[in-house]
Parts: sequence; C-alpha cells; structure tokens
Amino acid sequence: MAYSDRELLARLIQCEAGGEGDNGMKAVASVVMNRVETRVGEYGRTANTIRNAIFQKGQFTCAMETVGGRYNSQNLYNSNPTEQQYEIADWAIAGNRLPGLGSALWFFNPYSDSCPSEFPSAVGSFALRVGNHCFYNPTARYAST
Repeated sequence: MAYSDRELLARLIQCEAGGEGDNGMKAVASVVMNRVETRVGEYGRTANTIRNAIFQKGQFTCAMETVGGRYNSQNLYNSNPTEQQYEIADWAIAGNRLPGLGSALWFFNPYSDSCPSEFPSAVGSFALRVGNHCFYNPTARYAST
C-alpha cells in the first residue's frame, strides 16, 4: 500500500519527534517542507516532493528499515500517528513553519547540552534548538552541493 504524502509526513513526525512536543514535531515537519521548497543544492535537485524528501537515501533514520546492517524497528512503517501528528502535517503542508527555525534543512540529536555552531559538513549554521534536536539553516556553501 502506498502512503499519501500526508500519511508519510505524519508517520515521520511521530517517528522522528513524537516525544519532543508540538514545537519539536513542527520543527521536523518544517525541515521536510523546507527541503521540498528549496531550489538550490542537493535538495533543490532531488527533494521536490514530500515522498522524495523523506526517502532520499541516508536522510532520516525513521525512513530506513535497516541501520548499520540491523533491522530498525523505529521506522515510519511501524509508526502509529495520532490526530496530533496529522494536524501538524497539515499545518506544514499548508505553508506554516516554526518561528525562529528559518529555512532549516537539517537536524540531529547531539546527545549533549550544546549544539555545534555548524552542521557536521559545514553546509549549515546553527539556527535553533528544540528539545534534544539542533536545527541548521543552509550556508552559501550548501548551494554547491
């Protein structure tokens, strides 16, 4: 069964940020939609739909059924989104973004109290921390990816 874009986004939101509250889930949804809407860099060439953004190789752990050669039980196929995740998916699809997030294209959990000032590959600069995740806006360097 092929999931709709709304269903995929709600499942990804639940899987990646279900425990991060409304703002954490809105931030993840915003990143997906920012990737869909950007016209520069790698995502500008490949992530022009929600489905493409979510399933682009190596981008979201929750979109992977195996990680490091092992089954990943925390994947979007095993997610059970609630009305809350569907509402946030609809909110993001309608063009809304979390205030302060900017045009963030990446996030990760640094497993520490601080966020590095640059995204690991230096194509992003720190924008905002929401819960356990650090979010990064693209730099000029990203356009050449």
